[in-house]
Amino acid sequence: MTGYRKLAPIEQSMEIFNRYSGSFNIVTISRIKGLLSEEALRQALELIQFRHPHLKSCIIGNLNNLSFQNRANKIPLRIVYKQHNHEWQEIVLEELNLPIESEKCLVRAVLITINSERMNYLITTIHHAISDGLSSIALHSEILKYCHQSIDGKLDNDNIQVLFPIPPITQLMPKVMQGYVAKIKSILFLLKFAFKVGSHPCKTLKFEKYAPIESRRCGIVQRKLNEEKTAQLVELCRKEKTTVQGALCAAMLLTAAKKISEGDEINLDVSCSSAIDLRKRLTPKINHEHLGLLTSGICSFHTLKLNNISFWNLAREVKQQLELALTNKDIFSIVLVSKIIYDFFLALPNKTPMTVVVTNIGQVDIKSDYGSLQLEEISFVPSQAIFGGIFGVAVTTFQQKMTLNFMYSEPSISRETMEILATNTVSEIIANC
Repeated sequence: MTGYRKLAPIEQSMEIFNRYSGSFNIVTISRIKGLLSEEALRQALELIQFRHPHLKSCIIGNLNNLSFQNRANKIPLRIVYKQHNHEWQEIVLEELNLPIESEKCLVRAVLITINSERMNYLITTIHHAISDGLSSIALHSEILKYCHQSIDGKLDNDNIQVLFPIPPITQLMPKVMQGYVAKIKSILFLLKFAFKVGSHPCKTLKFEKYAPIESRRCGIVQRKLNEEKTAQLVELCRKEKTTVQGALCAAMLLTAAKKISEGDEINLDVSCSSAIDLRKRLTPKINHEHLGLLTSGICSFHTLKLNNISFWNLAREVKQQLELALTNKDIFSIVLVSKIIYDFFLALPNKTPMTVVVTNIGQVDIKSDYGSLQLEEISFVPSQAIFGGIFGVAVTTFQQKMTLNFMYSEPSISRETMEILATNTVSEIIANC
């Protein structure tokens, strides 16, 4: 295992964001029924750190010369006791706005025990340079597996399989997206993207209040779809020849457009950034148990005629644009130029890059039963403190139920506004089901 490599450009951006209120780091939340002891959890954290190369790493160097090095401290674990079930949200807010001490370790954990019942919340915060939503969810399943084995006295440290280190994503891309040709393709993509953004500037939510980047905080508002509504949405997407991603984007775009227009505008140019999993498109393919930043984003652009618009037509339009971008390899180009794009928007802190952002990892394929521990709910949310005015959501479906974690930057968007927007988005989905 290599103990040292330089961060790829996109990983460098994640470390820069980490230093601004922990932005873009991934917070994962599990609700667990049963008696989960501190001792069992500490043993599990030691094992995942032993198993995953990135969890042995820290980040060293200045911003112009950042590198991973295998000298991380033990994963920090905080134990919190609460009286009521809803109080986990306070800890999530703390975690969303606290940078990771990346020179020491790239992940931390909190165990919240509810005193009044056999209920726990496991919250992990992991550096976005080494993980994405899918792998952070898989990591929770692995932690619970080891907790179960520890509780039952069946933990076998000698048979833990150590995973191989993943090279930078640039080395896993198709050959056509490496070397000189890839640079030309990326420059052409960047010029095309800049022209599209410049010639048709998209409407975004207005800033309610301006604040310097270092004073911004990430908020979270959670909404859920029950099993019946989730099934209805999935089935209707099939019938309407679109995807759940397309429907989620349509609901977010329409909700944002109604807020932006406030009845004064009929036609609106809007945009949506959709997160895309690259794991099956890399060489070799990488499964979800490997930690890594292995995602991309596709931006779709739409003109909405608010006096005559079909929810399902918009959902199909999103799907078509995403499929086109997947075909022409834009998903790799945007990774290669991501640091340039991020640096540009960092230089314009009061400009909102996209109308809405949707990251949907779909149906989570992990167990709910871990012996005496039952995983009842799991979801994730990237910290979004830097970019004001963005209406974003992170979506997880587990046990046939959908959880929507809406993230936003305060004070550009207030919690009161986000509560309304979140409710309206879910209402838009239900109304069209």
